[in-house]
Amino acid sequence: MEDPDTVSAAANDARFIGETGVAAQIAAIAEPVLDELGFRLVRVVLSGRNGSTVQIMAERPDGTMSVGDCERASRALSPVFDAADPVDSAYRLELSSPGIDRPLVRRSDFERYAGHVMKVELNVALAGRKRFRGVLLGVAGDAARLKSEDTGEETLIPIDDMIEARLVLTDALIAESLRRGKAAQKTIEAQPGNGRHHEHAAGHSGSAARSSTKGD
Repeated sequence: MEDPDTVSAAANDARFIGETGVAAQIAAIAEPVLDELGFRLVRVVLSGRNGSTVQIMAERPDGTMSVGDCERASRALSPVFDAADPVDSAYRLELSSPGIDRPLVRRSDFERYAGHVMKVELNVALAGRKRFRGVLLGVAGDAARLKSEDTGEETLIPIDDMIEARLVLTDALIAESLRRGKAAQKTIEAQPGNGRHHEHAAGHSGSAARSSTKGD
């Protein structure tokens, strides 16, 4: 039986930015499979003509995602997608980490990346504006705290009103990403049985990816 506190915590940290159309169908198929593997769905992005590339961004709860993780996720998802057949035409399935300048899709993302620069777009205007950029200060209630880089003024941005939120690539973010990547690498190396052969943990120091192709 699941711990009610664990279930509640997971529900409170559910994605607030979701997909629509075919991408939403793919997300609904992928999310439980990723959950079973211990990964979290970040985003599903369709690109190319008729969605010829299906990119699924995923991560571990600590924000990392190695090349090996992407391979595991791809192997688990491929037969599920073959059975569900959510895309009518041939497509390329790509599993990847969110990357350094990643989208922020959960409340915990705003807490984890406090101190870094982010940009956000809203579906309704706030003080006459729909787009903001500034230093993320964390979360207050149901809003993200954002400090203007120009004036230093703090603005509370309602999380539920966001349609896109993403980190901005800066030297500080790159340095933090490298530090997290090295920490993840050490964790992998410390696991029993790894010997001298180790995966590269690229969840933050780069964009780990694994692709597979579905034929016609």
